[in-house]
Amino acid sequence: MRALLCLLIALLAGCASRVSLDLPDDVPLQGDYQIGAGDVVNINVWRNPEVSLSVPVRPDGKITTPLVEDLQAAGKTPTELARDIEKALSKYIQQPMVTVIVTSFVGPYTQQIRVIGQAARPQALPYRQGMSLMDVLIAVGGITDFAAGNKANIIRVVEGKRQTVPVRLQDLLRNGDISANVAVLPGDILVIPEGWF
Repeated sequence: MRALLCLLIALLAGCASRVSLDLPDDVPLQGDYQIGAGDVVNINVWRNPEVSLSVPVRPDGKITTPLVEDLQAAGKTPTELARDIEKALSKYIQQPMVTVIVTSFVGPYTQQIRVIGQAARPQALPYRQGMSLMDVLIAVGGITDFAAGNKANIIRVVEGKRQTVPVRLQDLLRNGDISANVAVLPGDILVIPEGWF
């Protein structure tokens, strides 16, 4: 019985190793997180609670806080934004120490995955390193009953040219075909069409 169990485990391990969900080699690793429009940042000014607060990043990429108006936040790391706020506050507060914590993530548009069409909850998602199609589908709640899942496409821009990558959502979700799980990249748009009955 033990030999059979060992053989079964070895076979399962062998099957699992054949499916690779790694990103292609030419995809750069993500650096520090960049703040994007729609993010919410928590600004803490040490020993100054009256100017410490949580604010959303506006669609124009700027934030406004007490004593600091229209400061560019989008495209900066939390640390860069903290230094900019310190500089702006130094006119009013002696040696301010600022910490910025991103509490709601959207990220810049170039780092988002957008899902449109027949997803249960179409939305834009922040890209995370190593993200796969299955991760995206989990985040959007899967596909609707009206989706033509195997006719879905990922629209991707590579070296300035738009490419269409066909994906098989129906096979992945309903049939458990793990070979249909592909890596997604920052800026991808997943289009899920409606099926005709």
